[in-house]
Amino acid sequence: MVSRLVDVTPVVPADQLVAQMVPPTMFDDVSFDSYIPDPAQPSQAAAVKACREFAETVTARRAPKKGFFGRRPKVVQGTGIYLDGGFGVGKTHLLTSIYHDCPAPKAFGTFVELTHVVGALGFNRAVEELSGHSVLCIDEFELDDPGDTMLVSRLLAELTAAGVSVAATSNTLPEQLGEGRFAAKDFMREIRKMSGIFDSIRVDGPDYRHRNLPPAPEPMSDEALAADAAAVPGATLDDFDELCQHLATLHPSKYNRLVDGVNRVCLSGVKPLPDQSIALRLVVLADRLYDAGIPVRNSGMKLDAIFTDEMVAGGYRKKYLRATSRLLALSRFDTVGG
Repeated sequence: MVSRLVDVTPVVPADQLVAQMVPPTMFDDVSFDSYIPDPAQPSQAAAVKACREFAETVTARRAPKKGFFGRRPKVVQGTGIYLDGGFGVGKTHLLTSIYHDCPAPKAFGTFVELTHVVGALGFNRAVEELSGHSVLCIDEFELDDPGDTMLVSRLLAELTAAGVSVAATSNTLPEQLGEGRFAAKDFMREIRKMSGIFDSIRVDGPDYRHRNLPPAPEPMSDEALAADAAAVPGATLDDFDELCQHLATLHPSKYNRLVDGVNRVCLSGVKPLPDQSIALRLVVLADRLYDAGIPVRNSGMKLDAIFTDEMVAGGYRKKYLRATSRLLALSRFDTVGG
């Protein structure tokens, strides 16, 4: 009998939340040397150089130092680097390379994962758990509401003061994050404060996931989808509506465990989502599936129809476009990891 994700209720102990903040397995073997800059995009080679130097600086800062007369040396404030660019230009590759080159302890997670960890642990506990790290790598740095902005701004201020360096990627320059969404003076003040932490590095280039790739595949029939799920060991088969309802019952920090050990996700009855809160949860699931390289198959409507035009035109546009891009890439995978 084929398993269902809706039957899984993962449990993640609080003390494991920071420990599981590591790069996706698909990036286990990446390095600065394996990033091949596009000769037509000189910013890519410049970004590699800047990221190498950043990692070297972090490593040098963590080298043992002795204070005068046996005193503990003064804590040096952490530094920051920010990789700005579009989808699929290799920013996560470079961010993971920074992670691999920096000394332990260190942490890696998406912006959404970070906010979920802080929410689950509580602010003070999160600061305590992360303050001894050499670097915190934040992928897809996004500021979609003032609450998250102020939370992460405060967190980074605490961590960098404790000597933690920060590396981040996003699709918008730090001083432009939130622009056009909220006009509150407090919000913009937090944005400016945060932007000063980072040296911004531009990474140009086309989305590699879209190079010479066909449009969204035609959905399978329900019968063919069920047969496909039954033929693949470790596959799951879920009704799309039921899965969305199940996601609402789980803290997003548990989505990683939800798909642990899954080799293919099959979704029947895919259709446009009616509710933005559900859509944002599906974005997180899409990220976890992509991180694990888990193929996706579906019946119903095409995967690029999940997020409505109204959603994509709103303040969460970047999230929905990234999730669509990743789901389409996963729909072309044959096995876990591509």
